Amino acid sequence: YRGNEKGRVERAIRHIREAFFAARAFRDLDDLNAQAGHWCRTQAADRPCPEDRTMTVREAFAMEKPLLLALPENPYPLEEQLEVKVGKQPYVRFDLNDYTIQHTHVRRTLSVRADLQQVRIFDGAQLVASHPRSYDRDAQIELPEHIRELKERKRQASQHRGVNSLTKAVPASQLLLTRAAERGANLGGLTNGLLRLLDRYGAAELQAALEEVLAIDVPHTNAVRLALERRRAARGEPPPVAMSLPEHVRRKDTPVQPHRLDSYDQLTTDNDDHEHEDH
Repeated sequence: YRGNEKGRVERAIRHIREAFFAARAFRDLDDLNAQAGHWCRTQAADRPCPEDRTMTVREAFAMEKPLLLALPENPYPLEEQLEVKVGKQPYVRFDLNDYTIQHTHVRRTLSVRADLQQVRIFDGAQLVASHPRSYDRDAQIELPEHIRELKERKRQASQHRGVNSLTKAVPASQLLLTRAAERGANLGGLTNGLLRLLDRYGAAELQAALEEVLAIDVPHTNAVRLALERRRAARGEPPPVAMSLPEHVRRKDTPVQPHRLDSYDQLTTDNDDHEHEDH
């Protein structure tokens, strides 16, 4: 609208707030729309026309109706559409709420199409997820299959990290896991058991015990534990005491990749060049 029509529009909004919304109760959005439609056809239509107060809004509309153009046969799309960047978590943020997607579509730019009833999420032309629309704030709207997939992915990732940590610290564990897998053993339980033994006995002792177990071809956690106990008893040492340390303490011994110092040398060179220029 033009600048001189701003006041007219604002007055119309104030009229709707005071004449329709004030002290009105409704169950949901459909109920509110039904009440609004009835209000428009009755009370709002019978009020005086703002531009000609000698007639009602209903009478003014009856005069203008024959002059209006017909609506096109193809309906105008009423969906709200926008692009959303997804982070590492399988949630799409839309209208103050989070909607789940499949974890295979994270770290991408997806399209959201929303109407009054549902929110649909697309990856290109592919429909990724469809949710009932929420009008809450900071709510998480989740599909059960998405949560199941996410839990399974996290479980597999955790197992993979455990295997990597174990094989780096104790190389013989890779062969033990291979032989256990050939016999259909539960690799997740075996990995967790070996990691606990690694924390209790150390990498050198666990490596020696695994070599003994592999020599007799018994790839099992109990066999590794017995080998460790036999070695401890032969040395006359007391049983090791398990220590439960906080995460930040356990990470202190994590190998850190050192940073290259070439960039610092470059800074020194640049400063020397500036000093020569000043002189």
